[in-house]
Amino acid sequence: MRLVFAGTPAVAIPSLRALASGPHEIAAVLTRGDAPLGRKRVLTPSPVAQAADELGLPIIKADRLDTEATTAIAALEPDLGVIVAYGGLVREPLLSTPGHGWINLHFSLLPRWRGAAPVQRALIAGDRVTGASVFQLVAALDAGDVFAEERYEIPAGATSAEVLDALAEIGAPLLARVVDGIADGTAVSAPQQGEPTLAPKLALEDGALDFTRDAETLLHRIAGVTPEPGAHTTLDGARFKVLRATPAEAPPLPPGRVAASGKEVIVGTGTAPLRLETVQPAGKGAMAAGDWFRGLRTSEPVLGA
Repeated sequence: MRLVFAGTPAVAIPSLRALASGPHEIAAVLTRGDAPLGRKRVLTPSPVAQAADELGLPIIKADRLDTEATTAIAALEPDLGVIVAYGGLVREPLLSTPGHGWINLHFSLLPRWRGAAPVQRALIAGDRVTGASVFQLVAALDAGDVFAEERYEIPAGATSAEVLDALAEIGAPLLARVVDGIADGTAVSAPQQGEPTLAPKLALEDGALDFTRDAETLLHRIAGVTPEPGAHTTLDGARFKVLRATPAEAPPLPPGRVAASGKEVIVGTGTAPLRLETVQPAGKGAMAAGDWFRGLRTSEPVLGA
């Protein structure tokens, strides 16, 4: 078949490479436009654009799937559109342009966590199992029939970035098999079963830590918002990031109070304390919590103050 592949971030690259090494022709790779990166805000192609260039594949850059993008894709006469984290909605008439429509690799077990941030929302909610699903794209958000899925047990302490990387590798061969099945007529899809939950894109406030909450809830939030938008609180009125924390066996502390316990730096919560592993004070880089604590002028810092 002739494919159009749509994707933007690095998690889409394993799927692009899997399809590029298969029997089908990738007529074009659709990705979002160059974005300013770094302190100098240098315009930089997306990770998928860079991978497509390395593979020698034609590239279409579009931040909106408007009439111009639709016309360019229709001119390719694709048999199937394939989406992995493109970052935009496919609407009619583009939705019906490929002969077999569009399929999407989504990083959850649908219908749980429909939306832009399924892995992040799963971790924040404390899910222990997630997965990858390949489904038929329809007008409604992530609501199409599912061709295939694979479960994934979330390792303890894993961040959203780590889980996304794992699902990207698991999902690539799953997606390739579905594409092969559509090509030879053996692919079978089924309606989604169960009550849908939504996974909207995270905002900065989703990373805010409330140390009056229980320790487990705080650990789930830290995992879900790492690395973006990042778990944060305040210290002396300035932003303070918590990059990594783990459970601690130590005497209770008031919520937000930081203290040394042996060689560990712990912080109080609404239940058991947490061990601070890596932190980032305002205006500084990431550092070990012990190094930060030893450099403080006060012996009783309080996070959230």
